[in-house]
Amino acid sequence: MALREPESHVPLPSAREEALREPPRPDTPQTRSPSYRLAFTDIDFLLREELRPVRLQLELLKPELELQRHGIESTIVVFGSARIVEPAEARRRRLEAEAEARARPDDAAAARRLAIATRLEQLSRHYEEARRFAALVSRESHDGERHRYVIVTGGGPGIMEAANRGASEAGAPTIGHNIVLPQEQAPNAWVTPELCFRFHYFALRKMHLLTRARALVVFPGGYGTLDELFETLCLIQTKKARSMPVLLFDENYWRSIVDFEAMVEQGVIDDHDLAIFRFVETAEQAWQVIREHYAPRE
Repeated sequence: MALREPESHVPLPSAREEALREPPRPDTPQTRSPSYRLAFTDIDFLLREELRPVRLQLELLKPELELQRHGIESTIVVFGSARIVEPAEARRRRLEAEAEARARPDDAAAARRLAIATRLEQLSRHYEEARRFAALVSRESHDGERHRYVIVTGGGPGIMEAANRGASEAGAPTIGHNIVLPQEQAPNAWVTPELCFRFHYFALRKMHLLTRARALVVFPGGYGTLDELFETLCLIQTKKARSMPVLLFDENYWRSIVDFEAMVEQGVIDDHDLAIFRFVETAEQAWQVIREHYAPRE
């Protein structure tokens, strides 16, 4: 008679089985006590202050195991402002601000909102460039079997949405690492659902953004973008991260907000530290730099 293999070779029930099991038990003060709950199913316990190291480990492991399961070998990170929207929406916002400024000609705040809306409309060209860049990379590197140079972003709106969108439209998987914020942001609709992650800890999120990175592509942005850019520059400068292309779109923008040469003149960085990054203006130029960087190795 043929013997049937057990569902698991491990003789003990799994944690999943124990968590889903509803064993018959008496309804007593002891069984109703929170202390009686299985530790790994007790949310109140997992959220205690003392369990922070465990939560950090969980945020490290969950995305990593899922990325491994989906065969993600390498990524290209795209950073940029959440406020840079697609051109049609930017134009609508500028026209709305224009109408408000005309209706309230003596209102300095309305005039300022119009000036900002006008500048953001000018920057909206980067939404389309980020979309084109992600589509270009995805078409040329995605073969349906090996998931290399997968576009990864913070998973939010603006430039992040544009990059996820370009990759998705090219038929490639694309990753979003969302973060819980006081002004809650939802993941954009173009992130591959199975590759959409949500973080509490910024540090773990930034680590996952860089873990498989083969290039960092940075569009105009604010504090968040600068934080991610300068952390990467520091890691490469101090050799805590391997050298990779760090590409800054729109030289005029970056030179207007950061005086890199002044840091050299002040002696706080060296001349050769300026070579860690370079400026680019088009999707094609950025992809060419990345291809040339890795051509001898792949």
